[in-house]
Amino acid sequence: MKPILIHEVGPRDGLQAESAVVPTELKLDWIRRMADSGVDIVQVGSFVRGDRMPQMADTDELFRILAKETHGALLSGLVLNEKGLARALDVGVPLICLGVSASETHSRKNTGMGTEEATGRVIAMALEAKAAGRQVQVSVQSAFGCGFEGAIGEDRVLGIVVAYLEAGLTAISLADTAGHAHPEQVRRYVRRILGLHPGAEVTAHIHDTYGLGMASVYAAMEAGARTIETSFGGLGGCPFTKVAAGNVPTEDLVHGLQRTGQRLDIDLVSLVGVTKDVAKHFGRELPGCVYKTGPIQAKVMA
Repeated sequence: MKPILIHEVGPRDGLQAESAVVPTELKLDWIRRMADSGVDIVQVGSFVRGDRMPQMADTDELFRILAKETHGALLSGLVLNEKGLARALDVGVPLICLGVSASETHSRKNTGMGTEEATGRVIAMALEAKAAGRQVQVSVQSAFGCGFEGAIGEDRVLGIVVAYLEAGLTAISLADTAGHAHPEQVRRYVRRILGLHPGAEVTAHIHDTYGLGMASVYAAMEAGARTIETSFGGLGGCPFTKVAAGNVPTEDLVHGLQRTGQRLDIDLVSLVGVTKDVAKHFGRELPGCVYKTGPIQAKVMA
C-alpha cells in the first residue's frame, strides 16, 4: 500500500479563522519548519482579497520569498476565482487548489456564486493551471453536509466529481467543511469515487466539529484515500460556514500512523514544536492532544 500523504493546511485553513493577523515573518518560520519536517505538502495561503480576509493578505509575498528557497515539501495555494488564479500563476505556486461547494448556500457565502456557475468556472481555471504546467487539486466542499442546508444529496456531490473526472481532473479532495461527516459516509464516498475512476487520487479534508474527525480520517484511509489534509494543533475552520471548528491535528494523525510503523520519516518532534509555538502565539490551548501530552514513543524513551 502506498504511504499516506500529509497535506498541512494550518497556514491557510488554520489561520483564516483567527481574528488576529499573524506577522509574515512568523508565518514563514512556521511554514519552513512544517515544510522541512517530512510532511508532503504545505498550504501557504489563499489568494483572496486582503480587505476581506486580512489573515491572507500576504500570500503573494510568502510565495515570492519561499520560491527562492528549497524545502522538502510541495507548496500549495488556494484559489477562489480568476483573479486569484492569475496571482497564483504569477508567483509560481506549484500546486493550485480550487473547489466548489455542493451547498448552494455555502457556495454563495464563500464565493458569491452558485454551485453550477462555480463548477464551470473552477474546471476552466483548473485546466488553465494545468496548461501552465502546474499541479492541480479540485475539491468538493460541504461534501458531507452543510451547516445552513443540512444533508447534501450524495448524487449532488458525485455529480461534481463526475464533472471533474470528465474534464480530466483526477486529484479530488472531499472537504467536510461543516464537520458533518461520519466514518461510514466517508468510506462510501471515497469508494464510489475510486469506483468511477480507479486512478483518481482522493484526498480527505475532515473537520472535527462534532468529534468524529479522526474516525472519519481513518475511514477515508481504509477506503483508499491517498492524502489527508490536517492542520497544526487542529487549528482552523471555514469562517463562511455556520459552526466553524478545527481540523484534525497534524501531529495527532502522524503520531497515530507512526504507532503502526507508518510515516516514520516525518519528524514528529518538529511538528509538536511548531504547534506549541502556534499555541503560545495565540495564548490558548489548541484542540490537538499530542502536542500537550507528548508522543508515546518519546515518553517510553525518556
